Amino acid sequence: MAFVNRGLELCQGSTLDRSLFLPGMGINSQFPRREQRRRTISLVTISQKQQDSNRRSLGMRLRTVVPVKPSPAPAPDKPVQFDVKAIVTVRRKRKEALRETIEKHLDSLFDAVGSNIVLQLVSEKIDPNTKSGKKSEEAVLKGWLQKSAVRAEKVHYTATFTISSDFGHPGAIIVTNQHQKEFFLENIVLEGLIGGPVYFPCNSYVQSKKENPEKRIFFCNKPYLPSQTPEGLKQLRQKELQNLRGDGKGTRKHSDRIYDYDVYNDLGNPDKSKDLARPVLGGEDIPYPRRCRTGRSATAIDPLAEIRVDEPVPLYVPRDETFEEMKQDAFAAGRLKALLHNLIPSLIASLTPKKEFQCFSEIDRLYKEGFKLEFELKNELLKNMPKMVNRFRETSEGLLRYDTPSIISKDRFAWLRDDEFARQTLAGVNPVSIELLKVFPPKSKLDPEIYGSPESAIKEEHILGQLNGMSVEQALEANKLFILDYHDTYLPVIKEINAQDGRKAYATRAIFFLSPLNTLKPIAIELSLPPPSPGCQSKRVFTPANDATTYWRWQLAKAHVCANDAGVHQLVNHWLRTHASMEPYVISAHRHLSTMHPIFKLLQPHMRYTLEINALARQSLINAEGVIESFFTPGKYCMDLSAAAYRTQWRFDLEALPADLIRRGMAVEDPTQQHGIKLVIEDYPYATDGLLIWSSIKEWVEEYVGFYYSEVGTVQNDVELQAWWYEIKNKGHVDKRNETWWPKLETKEDLSGILTTMIWIASGQHAALNFGQYPYGGYVPNRPCLMRRLIPEEEDPEYQNFLSNPQKYFLRSLPSLLQALNTMAVVDTLSTHSADEEYLGQRQNSVWTSDLNAIDAFHKFSATMQGVEKIIHQRNKDSNLRNRNGAGVVPYELLIPTSKPGVTGRGVPNSVSI
Repeated sequence: MAFVNRGLELCQGSTLDRSLFLPGMGINSQFPRREQRRRTISLVTISQKQQDSNRRSLGMRLRTVVPVKPSPAPAPDKPVQFDVKAIVTVRRKRKEALRETIEKHLDSLFDAVGSNIVLQLVSEKIDPNTKSGKKSEEAVLKGWLQKSAVRAEKVHYTATFTISSDFGHPGAIIVTNQHQKEFFLENIVLEGLIGGPVYFPCNSYVQSKKENPEKRIFFCNKPYLPSQTPEGLKQLRQKELQNLRGDGKGTRKHSDRIYDYDVYNDLGNPDKSKDLARPVLGGEDIPYPRRCRTGRSATAIDPLAEIRVDEPVPLYVPRDETFEEMKQDAFAAGRLKALLHNLIPSLIASLTPKKEFQCFSEIDRLYKEGFKLEFELKNELLKNMPKMVNRFRETSEGLLRYDTPSIISKDRFAWLRDDEFARQTLAGVNPVSIELLKVFPPKSKLDPEIYGSPESAIKEEHILGQLNGMSVEQALEANKLFILDYHDTYLPVIKEINAQDGRKAYATRAIFFLSPLNTLKPIAIELSLPPPSPGCQSKRVFTPANDATTYWRWQLAKAHVCANDAGVHQLVNHWLRTHASMEPYVISAHRHLSTMHPIFKLLQPHMRYTLEINALARQSLINAEGVIESFFTPGKYCMDLSAAAYRTQWRFDLEALPADLIRRGMAVEDPTQQHGIKLVIEDYPYATDGLLIWSSIKEWVEEYVGFYYSEVGTVQNDVELQAWWYEIKNKGHVDKRNETWWPKLETKEDLSGILTTMIWIASGQHAALNFGQYPYGGYVPNRPCLMRRLIPEEEDPEYQNFLSNPQKYFLRSLPSLLQALNTMAVVDTLSTHSADEEYLGQRQNSVWTSDLNAIDAFHKFSATMQGVEKIIHQRNKDSNLRNRNGAGVVPYELLIPTSKPGVTGRGVPNSVSI
């Protein structure tokens, strides 16, 4: 009877959640489910009868106008306990080493005796006693031992919490790992609450308590600006950010999750050799972006340099930034492929280090037959090779065959044509260096006392006959002349480059004329060497061929331009402007933006894997005698060239696509146009496709930002956001902190512009500069990474060799066999999409936010990306667009948003992930 009376009270006036009367919850949980339903119906029926009786009684009293004394206020309802169930998804490794399998089973046994995974809910409400968020009793994860033998990548476990009806909305979960090893926590879902399930996206490694005594904090997917944070979560929000910032001291362990800054002081290895010493990048002397701090000790020789960590030992990155298993497998497969491709050539190179291609058919056979040992060595050398190598050679010829690069897949001789050489400045792997020529002759900005006359040696008579009847002045006024200008980039280091073994380079300029068909044609190339003495000139001008001799000299001149373009592409436009410049944005976001922050949620997919791939680059690509130094023109001066570009060229405000196009003179502002600018060359595939993606990102970001910053002052008053932007400028890019061009962060428009630029750099810009490396650079004659000979003049001893066999001289000027094959293997790996790639308009986690407006806006953005893909396909079929369509022309697909795994020459991942 007492229970029935309590039921009447609950149904008539209680504020207790109705969810308490659901099966398995609240006060009814003590009864079987069928009994629960029966009793619940009885309670509701009794309640309805009582309410009808009360109404009739009240009506009679009103009719007789009997005064009624006010009844005393009802006593507050007593909170009721009920159960909430947590479904916890743990991701296991698909492939385990024996040691890992043993550790897993040991953890299962320890779990059975009490060393468990422990969870605790934290409410958005404040506990008046502790002045912090209310906490539930701890709950143990169930089923670890029972599911230890389950062979699945994702395993689901449960935990049950008993909480009070006045607990409030759970906003965080604290996780303690009492096992011996880490585990990867994908997500947690709470079921049994009146508002429906509550999602906690985790995607994080949870370290054992032994490894890290700090308990892990995970917040639900509801976004909050700092000022809107529920009282119960404020302390946890601040504590989690403090944990991620660390104290800036000590050596980082593999299991750490600390984000901090440091200079590039780990590229050299002075302890091994003085020839491997490299300058520190970052600071007043050599400005450069900052990288993620590892805290390793200094070298013995140079106290400013950090000791090297060589593969296979990994460099530190915060634990959650490391590659997931599928990405690791893809990257390892790429390295294995590179190893197999280079195994036999490396053995040959040990016997003949400077072996060269003897004819173009040898290069072609790499794609048809693979590298055949018999073709390269005499029989007596074959006999001396290890039996294992010969057996490998006989059984794995398919693995030694290279995929045919796109540039020769349709037309083997396309790379020789002048129009293809020019087309690649607009639609190749480096379409961001071409500029409108505004002054003729071009002029250098270098010190004339050191580098001679600033004026180019290209004169009007060199180009006048190739301007379709126009004068030079008319061509300039009509925006018909364009330039690929690497003169000032290379001339300061040409002497040092040419002093290295097996490298010969010029400072180059190439001038192009825009034809009525919207295609470019090269009309002059200038090759410069440093003056032997002050006031002397060492400049040569080459123009399109008139005879056999000038044809081959012209081909060599184009090859030198391509080699310089490859160096600038790799070191400046690709590494510096995407990889290195993005790293401080990622570090600062984790240090200052809570995972609850809506801007962190927006940026999260665009930061994936960036720190890990950059660490791998420091370890084997941009380090002393790494891949870039070994196989690209500048050699040991590669990073000097990159740092010089950062000092003189890099500006955040000009990294936005429209601003970059305007800076290079490739577009002018025009509010009447769709994207606010008008292209000078209408058929500029990188720009036309890029603007589609840029505008789509901009529209999505502006809508998303508007959801959270609609009121004036909210951007300025967002303490996390302001700290994030401040630290990017004053720590991440500290050497540029005093520049006046940094955008302000005061309005939602400012914020949208900054975010659009960052997302564009991470996605579209990186894709355009990365995934065409093998399609264009996989055929060495098209895009040599370096040149080994200068172009002989008539008085040179080699001139007669050039005249007698110009093809052989051309091939001898290209990279050696080993250099070529190593470069091909590396760019093949860098051009490969992994199976777990996440493309622009996609998100792995479908419940990344609880904000339905944001989800709807993202779905719209995803649909826009699908539309962009269709438009690009249509453009590639348009015969009027000759820079992407025509006989033997490679269609421009680098900015098509999606791709299948592998080397495809298309696909725009969300982040700088390779």
